[in-house]
Amino acid sequence: MSTIIQTQTTSFKAELLQGIHDLLTDTLRIALYTANANLNDATVAYTTAAEVVGSGYTAGGQILTVAGGAINTYGYTAYVNFNNVLWSPASFTARCALIYNASKINPSTGTGRSIAVLDFGSDKIATNTFPITMPQNTATTALIRLSV
Repeated sequence: MSTIIQTQTTSFKAELLQGIHDLLTDTLRIALYTANANLNDATVAYTTAAEVVGSGYTAGGQILTVAGGAINTYGYTAYVNFNNVLWSPASFTARCALIYNASKINPSTGTGRSIAVLDFGSDKIATNTFPITMPQNTATTALIRLSV
């Protein structure tokens, strides 16, 4: 049975404290997955298991860029978000996505270290384009937020 849970992965949180990730200079990617994926807080790295296959999609997904090219702060919160992503042309079905760091290889898997899982809530069918619209880049809505 598959498990898809939207979250920042636990390994990512620990690796931030270890100084492994540099979200401004590392190559970050977003890969798409079917409803058969097992992606959750325990996901440690990019995997090809249950990755989308279809016209317009390449294994490994697309490169993500940091919105505004900066890590932001507001009050007690540091945050970062990403620019929107678009697959075009596209003909496939996706249920979720994995954001991962392609520059930092997990020694156990030999693939990029996980950052976050995005759950689309249901299967999304692409017949021409497949957009992922990121939330606003603010201290209360950005995908990655750290606060006290």
